[in-house]
Amino acid sequence: MKYFSEPFRVKYSDTDQMGYMHHSNYLRFFENARISWLRDLGVSYKNMEKDGILMPVVASSLKHIKPAFFDDQLYIQIILERLPKASLEFSYVVLNQNEDTICRGYTKLAFLKSNSQKPIRCPDFIYKLFDK
Repeated sequence: MKYFSEPFRVKYSDTDQMGYMHHSNYLRFFENARISWLRDLGVSYKNMEKDGILMPVVASSLKHIKPAFFDDQLYIQIILERLPKASLEFSYVVLNQNEDTICRGYTKLAFLKSNSQKPIRCPDFIYKLFDK
């Protein structure tokens, strides 16, 4: 399957009172990495939305394995699980600077037409990017 990796550093504002990266940040980092991957492939969320195509997250899950801390260098590995039909399914592995797995995750995004909010099939221009 298709694969992408994105580095990021844990900021002080990403941590909680215990000094751990707050659990809610993982989904935000997954989204940032997903957008970066699509941008690298030539797909702009902004342009898709202008064209009336939305991609809301319809399912997500996380499994926390080890904590991350302020200033840790982390890497998100994203895997497209299958070729898209009416949705995109991604799995994620977050590694720390020692290459320890600290979190695993999953998201499913649907394709919707903005004016009707009805599901649509994956646009051809996205399907072709992943069918190579």
